[in-house]
Amino acid sequence: MEEIKVFCPATIANVSCGFDVLGLALDAVGDDMIVRKISKKGIFISKITGQDLPLETSKNVSGVAGLALLEKSNYDGGFEIEIDKKIKPGSGIGSSAASSAGAVWAMNELLGKPFSNMELVQFAMQGEKLASDVAHADNVAPALYGGFTLVRSYEPLDIIPLPTPEELFATVIHPQIEVKTSDSRKILKTNITLEKGIKQWGNLGGLVAGLFQSDYDLIGRSLQDHIVEPIRSILIPAFDDIKLNATKAGALGSGISGSGPSIFALSKGEATAKKVAESMHKTYQSIGIPFDIHISKVNTQGVKRLS
Repeated sequence: MEEIKVFCPATIANVSCGFDVLGLALDAVGDDMIVRKISKKGIFISKITGQDLPLETSKNVSGVAGLALLEKSNYDGGFEIEIDKKIKPGSGIGSSAASSAGAVWAMNELLGKPFSNMELVQFAMQGEKLASDVAHADNVAPALYGGFTLVRSYEPLDIIPLPTPEELFATVIHPQIEVKTSDSRKILKTNITLEKGIKQWGNLGGLVAGLFQSDYDLIGRSLQDHIVEPIRSILIPAFDDIKLNATKAGALGSGISGSGPSIFALSKGEATAKKVAESMHKTYQSIGIPFDIHISKVNTQGVKRLS
């Protein structure tokens, strides 16, 4: 196999209570990438459609992630990458993670799968470091593993795949404003009170237990963020109204997707997820900010081959 086309899923990071350690992959939105082997050593990005992003390898997350893999491989050649970018940068649904994860997954396939998913996450994290100044894994892990993932530890890296309840759906509204991950991290406090930490740990444990037990009520009760959301939500117009109306429409819970400005809600069943989407649409239509809305099952496969 000399060439492969892949789908690289969008992701929701943090999932309210799991800042930098919890994420899930989406099925309805993502990038397409074509990666092919070439004889020339290195990573070369030949084409990007959909968004205005740099082709220069050292300035593109897929290039940086690809170089990290190439340096650890025994391959004497290189790779050429084409990206059809459908996830907007700064959207809060893992734009940089999709490019990073998709590149290394495709290269690994073309090389005969010499690297594990854990190793691919480490390569993809270098792309995330370029994008946000921090090599976090809460987006690239679910993009590569599929479903929900928990980053139990960063040093050493320890990723735990979590089960996905069958009827769980996500609704995501993306206001057409950009919030750079690097900027949204700068406004966060570096210290928290013990009281807030206890609340957050309890919610994270509750959410993980809810996923294992397919306990939708427990999942909903656990979707609370006492640390990051109160600070980042001020950057997102009508955030409180979106959350309130999503709950009225039947959502289990909601919160900021990644660093924002996207807002996610989780629901039991597609019918409820659609009602939540309608409530989000009405809320944002009234304030005059352009937006996109996605309704999606949780993607339990992650990056996948298209051809």
